Amino acid sequence: MKYLPIILLAAAVQSCPKNDPFYADLAYRWAPVHYQDTDDSHARADYITRFDYDGNYNGNDNWDNLGTGDLSAHVYYSVTETSTHWYILYAFFHPRDWTDHPVDDEHENDLEGVLFIVRRDNSRFGTLDGAISVFHTDFYSFVPSGSPLTDGDEDIDGSLSFQQFDGAQHPKTSQEAKGHGVKCWPHAGDFSGNANEDGVIYFPSRTAAEVPSSGNDRSVSYKLIDLNAVGNLWTLQIFEASTASSQAKTYNHWGNFKGNGSGSCGDGITVNCSDNAANAPWGWDDGDDGPNYNGELALDPAAVADYYFDGSTFSPNYTRNKYLENLKAGGYDDNFKPNGWPSQLKFSELYAKF
Repeated sequence: MKYLPIILLAAAVQSCPKNDPFYADLAYRWAPVHYQDTDDSHARADYITRFDYDGNYNGNDNWDNLGTGDLSAHVYYSVTETSTHWYILYAFFHPRDWTDHPVDDEHENDLEGVLFIVRRDNSRFGTLDGAISVFHTDFYSFVPSGSPLTDGDEDIDGSLSFQQFDGAQHPKTSQEAKGHGVKCWPHAGDFSGNANEDGVIYFPSRTAAEVPSSGNDRSVSYKLIDLNAVGNLWTLQIFEASTASSQAKTYNHWGNFKGNGSGSCGDGITVNCSDNAANAPWGWDDGDDGPNYNGELALDPAAVADYYFDGSTFSPNYTRNKYLENLKAGGYDDNFKPNGWPSQLKFSELYAKF
C-alpha cells in the first residue's frame, strides 16, 4: 500500500485557508434560511449539526451518540471561484438517516446540500442566479425570478425563493425529515413554515450555534464551518485518502464516510442498516446527469453548472479552488490516486482548469 509522504500532507494542509474574511462574508451573505422538516416520533434525529458533534471524527459512532452529543446547529460551506461566478456549496449534516416505516433502509451519517451559483457583477457579493440541490442520489435545479438561466441539458425543476434576514434577501432551502433530501423551499418535506406543520427554521449567524428547543422551533441560529479549513472534513479526507479503510476513522474510501450498524441502526425485523452509505460533497453524484461525474459538484462546479443551465457564460477556469489546490499539493495525479477516486475524473484535466 502506498502512503502519501508526510511532507506532501503538510503542504496540502498548510495551503488550506485559516481565515479568509471576504469568502467567509460571501458565504454568510448567501447562507440560506433553512426549513428543516421534523418527525415528532424522533425529532432530535432531524436536527442539523456538525460531524464531530460528539467530540470526535469517528464515523462509526455518530448514530450511537445522538442521545448525548451536542446538537448545536452548524452548516458546512466552501467557495470556489472563476472569473465569472462564485460557487458556494452548503452541506447539512445529520448523525442519522433514519426511518419509522416498517419496511425501509437507514444508515449512519447523512450529508446533503445545495450549490448556489452566484454571478459576479459590479456588486460586492454578486447576484444569485441558480441552485443545484442534492436529494439523495439525484440533483435538482432551481432559479429565482428574473434569473438569466434557462434549461440546459437538464430541465429546471422549480423556483428559488428569498427571505429577508439581517438586512439582505437570503435564499430559502428545505429539507425532508428522516432521509434529509434537500431542495429549494418549499419543494422538500412537509414543512413550509405554516402553523399546523412541524419543523425547525434555521437562520445563519456569525456567532451563535443553537440547539432547537423542540422539533417545532421557528427560530434557531446556525454557524457556518468552512469545509476547506484546517482540521475539518476536507483536510481529514486528504489525510485519509491513501489510508486503508481498516485504518481510517472518518472515511471508508474517497468521498464516502464510514458508518456501521452499531447501536439501534437497523433495529426491527424488516429495517435494513446500510454500512458506509453517506457521502461527502466530493462524493455526491447524480447517476443519470450526463457527462458529470461523482464529486464534480464540489471539485468542478463550473462544469456542472454549464451542463445544467444555459443563458449565461460559465468560465471553466478557476481563480480559487481549494479542492484542486490541496490535491495537487498533496502529490495526487493520474498515476497516484486516492483510494476510491472515480475513474472518469482525470487529475490532468482538473489541474488544467486551475
